[in-house]
Amino acid sequence: MHLALIPINPTVGDIGGNARLMVHCAAEAAALGAELIVFPELALCGYPPRDLLEQEGFVERMGDTARDLATKFPKDVTAIVGCPWRPSPDEDAAPDAIDSRARPANSALVMCDGAIIARYDKRLLPNYDIFDEVRHFARGRKPLVFEVGNKRIGIAICEDIWRAEDAKRVGRYADMRNPIEQLAALKPDILLVPSASPFVMGKIHAQQEILARIARTHNLTVVAVNQFGANDDLIFDGHAVVYAPDGDSPLIAANAPFSGAPLHIDLPTHTPAPTLPAAMDPLEQLWHALVLGVRDYCTKIGFHEIVLGLSGGIDSALTAVIAAAALGAGHVIGVAMPSRFSSQGSIDDAQSLAKILGCRLIHVPIEEAHLAFEYTLGPAFTDLDLPNETGIAEENMQARIRGTIVMGISNKSGALLVTTGNKSELAMGYSTLYGDMNGGLAVLSDLLKTEVYALARFVNEHHARLGFDAPPIPEPSITKAPSAELRPNQTDQDTLPPYDVLDVVVERYVDLRQSVQHIALETGFDVAMVKDLVRRIDRNEYKRFQLAVGLKVRPSAFGRGRRRAIVENYDHSE
Repeated sequence: MHLALIPINPTVGDIGGNARLMVHCAAEAAALGAELIVFPELALCGYPPRDLLEQEGFVERMGDTARDLATKFPKDVTAIVGCPWRPSPDEDAAPDAIDSRARPANSALVMCDGAIIARYDKRLLPNYDIFDEVRHFARGRKPLVFEVGNKRIGIAICEDIWRAEDAKRVGRYADMRNPIEQLAALKPDILLVPSASPFVMGKIHAQQEILARIARTHNLTVVAVNQFGANDDLIFDGHAVVYAPDGDSPLIAANAPFSGAPLHIDLPTHTPAPTLPAAMDPLEQLWHALVLGVRDYCTKIGFHEIVLGLSGGIDSALTAVIAAAALGAGHVIGVAMPSRFSSQGSIDDAQSLAKILGCRLIHVPIEEAHLAFEYTLGPAFTDLDLPNETGIAEENMQARIRGTIVMGISNKSGALLVTTGNKSELAMGYSTLYGDMNGGLAVLSDLLKTEVYALARFVNEHHARLGFDAPPIPEPSITKAPSAELRPNQTDQDTLPPYDVLDVVVERYVDLRQSVQHIALETGFDVAMVKDLVRRIDRNEYKRFQLAVGLKVRPSAFGRGRRRAIVENYDHSE
């Protein structure tokens, strides 16, 4: 049997566009001899559809489109299509039967010769971090095995396989029957796993181990395909893999993550043997994820240009390089906004970056505006009996002036303003509301500062392979002490511990949810320091609540999946 795994890049809600894409891909696959075609989870509506599922008429349109789609696929080809479906409560009903009163299921429709011949409804519904499937879907009730040729085929959808293990939330489904064990009892030859599993650093390897174990344990050929592309804050790697239950190497076929390439294979002979892609460096995975996240956010919404402030620092430099890779350097506008505290070296670094990338750079000095704000607000501060000396308010004026300038350019040009803050700074509140936090997309918001440096070095070292004629990030941007340059001789470490210390605390507290005592015990850090940093993280939740959409690449991002109260006073010493 010739199998085609097609990791399409759907847009959420674009039902007609997604259907046309599947028809096109299915025709290409059939021309290459495909007998069974597998698309990702919820490919017809795109994942995650979120509250579109609650919109009147949406699920019904999906059902109508799915029936029409079945008639447009090539004859004698079986296709697996992910689609929300309102299932009939009658277990003897036809697979395409609908109950308009039922809650929708997250379904995989089996289509062949113009009809929906079988349907599997996802049984384990993730409801943690960014997942909210219990809110929208009813759980499936039984396994499914169907036949293609002389092969028995089973289906499991995403979480049915992962069981939260890849997210290190083992035990979440301890009180529920294992869908894979139930399915294995029906003796399928091949297990299909359509997924829409968001990218997280390290997750690809964890999922591959789970797939290999299932193949070996249940004597199955396991075939998995993930959604490709990005929707809002979530990025999908489009990975497609095939695992055999025996042999020296269970992985017998794979495409390269982030390639979006279809994967074709003949089963069970595995011929012609596909060439397995080389293992991808974790930093290269991260690079491709961020570039894809920026590209899809812009193109799916309709932005053709990006604008950002270029300070000469590492964060804005890396963000500009990612933007150039995503849209092309000619579609990136850098804005240098020096003040009296800006060093000549920082100005030079911004110019050097723009020259190497080939992006536009305009200069908008803020000295006059800053003096005007100080002159205007000075009497108000005096009337309120506030201190006359320069402090945080005057420093933040500079950030807000810069935010106004780049926002104005964004409004006038139609370019998307992206913000450049990293996770370490956002954790500490080292950002200014209505200033450097302005923007529609926070590109680095889930990268620790140490990861920003590591990725910058990786880009420079591998610049040719990543599409740059020369190392794009000026070396001083990487080696100089990080500074907001809002007062003379300022550095981040005036008020923060070294980033290699801070990042350990942020990762353990935010991503791993460890307690102060646990962090201090395992790291040897001073418990008072850890407690202070954790309190600062909690105290700045109100800022992050107003953060632009941030690309998620770590287990727990500052975004939809982290639901902390803004007003809370938990005592971390107990």
